[in-house]
Amino acid sequence: MERKERPFDVIGQLAALRRYARSLVRNSDDAEDLVHDALVRAFEKKQSFRHGRNLRTWLLSILHNAHIDRVRQSRSLTRRHDEAAAEADQSLPAGQEHAVRLQQVRGAFFRLPEEQREALHLVAIEDLSYQEAAAALGIPLGTLMSRISRARAQLREFEEKTPRSSHLRLIEGGGNEHS
Repeated sequence: MERKERPFDVIGQLAALRRYARSLVRNSDDAEDLVHDALVRAFEKKQSFRHGRNLRTWLLSILHNAHIDRVRQSRSLTRRHDEAAAEADQSLPAGQEHAVRLQQVRGAFFRLPEEQREALHLVAIEDLSYQEAAAALGIPLGTLMSRISRARAQLREFEEKTPRSSHLRLIEGGGNEHS
């Protein structure tokens, strides 16, 4: 007996769902809970998934909607942002400029307004097309493009304002000068 349809393989999408959830909630535990909630919803609505559609986009859309529901139900979003910022400040390894720089860029990304951050994450990190990302977020394509443009502009502004330090230092008076 041969199966005609492909399996409903959400396991292959877990990494993308976890990355997107982490980008949305900024906390590993909350991200795992969000992914779990989204997967429960996906399995409950499995029959509504139209074969031939992109499973990844469908799951990311469910994850996004689960997040929106959580935000509406919870008044503690500000508290979670503060906790994530405090955790990030404590995790900076000393003396490693590239790690510090990466942490600065990460911080700038997380300071973006949520709608810009989620749009940029789906396109830049999850590698969704603009059309797929707009569908996942349930917004018009033009709105998505505008959010991405504003997010990129803010990150460029951050790049221009942040001084870069060189790992090379000029040391004077090494004792090798001739009078």
